[in-house]
Amino acid sequence: MGKRLSKIYTKTGDQGETGLGDGNRVSKTHPRIEAIGAVDELNSILGVLIEEIRNIGSEDLAPIDAFLHHCQHRVFDLGGELSIPGFEIITPEHVQAIEVALDDLNRHLEPLENFILPGGSLLVAQCHMARSICRRAERQTVALGQAETLNACSLQFLNRLSDYLFVAARSCARLTGIEEVLWKKD
Repeated sequence: MGKRLSKIYTKTGDQGETGLGDGNRVSKTHPRIEAIGAVDELNSILGVLIEEIRNIGSEDLAPIDAFLHHCQHRVFDLGGELSIPGFEIITPEHVQAIEVALDDLNRHLEPLENFILPGGSLLVAQCHMARSICRRAERQTVALGQAETLNACSLQFLNRLSDYLFVAARSCARLTGIEEVLWKKD
């Protein structure tokens, strides 16, 4: 493991630059930092979502809780991967794990016949918030990938995770007896 911070403020970023994991310094507006920041936001909202699931305390939600907890660790790994150009940690197995979990959740749901709006409960809305933040992390990572070579599995991971979060929102609604908020045409 790399260096541990014993002092949080270093003043090394006061001029608008930050350090990468390989020691190089880049602007805080560099596409790599934008992608890392979006992945960090995703990790944070996953933490909020996991805690909301745990606060509800339903055994029916335990598999979603456990899988999201696993994903949160992989999202942290992804942030580390992005912090070191050329480093790869996300694998096809990580992507496949999301696909398996996604298929398992989705088989219990009715087919979609309408668009769904975020809401119905705090839990469902937080799933959708996590999904939208995941999509932003994906867009920022794609933008970085247009300028630099990236691990293709990282993009696949984010794409599948956002799909999982959408299905998790629907599943949380089903498992907690909440009606999904359907979009209504004006």
